Amino acid sequence: MKYIMTLILIFTTSLLAQKQEITIGAGAYIQSQPYANVDTVVLPSPVIFFDNEVFYVRWTRLGLYFLGEKTDDFSWGLSLTAQPRPFGYESSDITGMNERKDSWEGGIALSLQKNDAYLEVMLLNDLLNRSNSWIIKTELGYDFKIADFSFYPSLIAEYQSKDFLDYYYGVTPVEAARSPQIAYSPNSGMQLGAQTYIKYPLTKNLSTLVNLRVDKLPSQATSSSLVNDEYMYSGLASLIYTFEY
Repeated sequence: MKYIMTLILIFTTSLLAQKQEITIGAGAYIQSQPYANVDTVVLPSPVIFFDNEVFYVRWTRLGLYFLGEKTDDFSWGLSLTAQPRPFGYESSDITGMNERKDSWEGGIALSLQKNDAYLEVMLLNDLLNRSNSWIIKTELGYDFKIADFSFYPSLIAEYQSKDFLDYYYGVTPVEAARSPQIAYSPNSGMQLGAQTYIKYPLTKNLSTLVNLRVDKLPSQATSSSLVNDEYMYSGLASLIYTFEY
């Protein structure tokens, strides 16, 4: 036990001795809804980016590494992670339907990075038991610069389980009986997306950060009578401040 505590102390001390970079800021998050007559989501959003090879925060997603390795040109890591799922609608939005609540999802993430290219695979479960479902999210991206602009484009494939799609796009027989909707229970499906972050420095520490994203819903979702758009659009416009401590 004494040996383990000594190793922990040495490891913690070495992390504290190194300067860590952190980015903090805030902005407005916007997300369209594919449901008929449901308003676009507009939320104030904190923006935090931090990674000290033990803990990390990426926008609003949190993580804790438990295995990994980092070299000059390649790194990999396994982590426990959690992130919000701002999605759903209120019962007053769609006649006869019960509320579908937003949630938090968490699980395990595997991240790989080779120079400026990265790949991440996450297995996530609904932490608040809204949908009692799980998803597998894979993201492949690349970082590059043009003049003073930094771009972080990526492609996203998200396998959504039957329970996930049933919760957010399904219509139960009871709901169908009291609404104009048609009873529907989808199977699992694949949602595809593309996004990019765009960063532009205003001063040495202050920058603007924009996120633009589009997702194509799986056919199992668009077959629901609740849905009138096969695409979802979302984005962030923020001001961020980066410093070392």
